[in-house]
Amino acid sequence: MRLDLARVLAARGQISREFVETPQYECEALGEVLGCRVVLKVETLNPVRSFKGRGTDTVLARLQERRTADAVVCASAGNLGQAVAFGGRARGIGVTVVASAAANPLKIERMKTFGADVVLVDGEIEAALATAERIAADTGAFLVEDSKDIGTCEGAATIGVELSELPGALDAVLVSLGAGAMASGVGFALKNLRKGTEVICVQPEQAPAMTLAWRAGRPVEVGAPATIADGVAGRYVIPEVLDDLLAVTDDAVLVTEAGIVEAMRLLYLHAGLVVEPAAALGVASILESNGRFSGKTVVTILCGSNVTPTDFAHWIR
Repeated sequence: MRLDLARVLAARGQISREFVETPQYECEALGEVLGCRVVLKVETLNPVRSFKGRGTDTVLARLQERRTADAVVCASAGNLGQAVAFGGRARGIGVTVVASAAANPLKIERMKTFGADVVLVDGEIEAALATAERIAADTGAFLVEDSKDIGTCEGAATIGVELSELPGALDAVLVSLGAGAMASGVGFALKNLRKGTEVICVQPEQAPAMTLAWRAGRPVEVGAPATIADGVAGRYVIPEVLDDLLAVTDDAVLVTEAGIVEAMRLLYLHAGLVVEPAAALGVASILESNGRFSGKTVVTILCGSNVTPTDFAHWIR
């Protein structure tokens, strides 16, 4: 494993207070609909509306400790870029974010609001990453690469530390799976601190790269993603992140686009929460599990709420 428990526990003190000790509570109304005891871990009530601030703050804090960079660059579909921009502004670190021109316009605007220099490129997130790598090589800025940079994983692992402190039974934790930082981090923390809890990754059927790699035990070729869950819509697998996932997660499942939309609707109706599609994957997996979680205590991590009002209204109407 690339992750280290001592570093994860230390990260709790490195991350800005806005992002840690987030709400985690049983939602009885949702549980009645889904047929199991549902605990929500809400990672949306912070300035960047997602869990990403945990990992980016960890990376930036370590850079400052080593005094190795006064500027950073990253590629992002939106949430990582917002978190890097917010943390960089607070720490006096210059931030450049490279994003696809087709990225969520709300996320692009919020990256700019937090002070990032935003560069838009044609193509998918992989094209943005190639541009970010060139900027890093040309300028000397530190490249923050989500999931590959161990700080993003160990920062996300603090979610698992907090979940390990929940009282009572904890049968399973459902984690949205994109590049793998949150799933590997949460899985690592729970396998160390709450043994016996099943850690299950959830990904859209229309963006299955990491799940198919997990099942095969190696990276596999997949087509371009075609999911509304833009926050987890990567196409390529980072081998070392896959190795981490294989060591600390118990299953990887896929969900339909219809299931994602219905999960968003149920979270709004029964919990009063607006979430983006990537955050609804866990609930979607319960809906489509054929009773796998009946009577169990299940945590689902609501990882972001960066969705435009127009899109949200369209999906849940």
